[in-house]
Amino acid sequence: MRATRTSRDSQPGLTLLELTVVLLVLLTLMATGFYVTSEVKNWRAGREAGETLRTVYTAQRMYLADHPTEPVTDLTMTKLLDYLPNKVLDSDGNIIPPTVKSLKNTNLTIVVNESPPYLEDGGVRYDQNDNYTDGVWDVGE
Repeated sequence: MRATRTSRDSQPGLTLLELTVVLLVLLTLMATGFYVTSEVKNWRAGREAGETLRTVYTAQRMYLADHPTEPVTDLTMTKLLDYLPNKVLDSDGNIIPPTVKSLKNTNLTIVVNESPPYLEDGGVRYDQNDNYTDGVWDVGE
């Protein structure tokens, strides 16, 4: 005699273990995606900081070409404003000095009395990866 099949046996479905594995895989993929996204944002902020420093570095070199007797140590951001290649003006037509924010969203100081310029946070040189020549958070080579 043959065993009769019930309607429950013929319905395809997933077991609790299979559902758990699928959910774990999805959660792992999501966590990896969030981590990569945050690292890309950090890298992008560093690249933007490097671009700002290269702009200031260009202004430094143009200013020193026009004032060859002035030492780099006497430079200030105010002296360099007219030499910035990408000027941003406020509503009164004044040039706004470039700014850079850290990963913690605090304003960093652009040190212009040394060449090439660099960033400081509370008197300490700021570079997230401690490599001062890679173009991320610095002028680069």
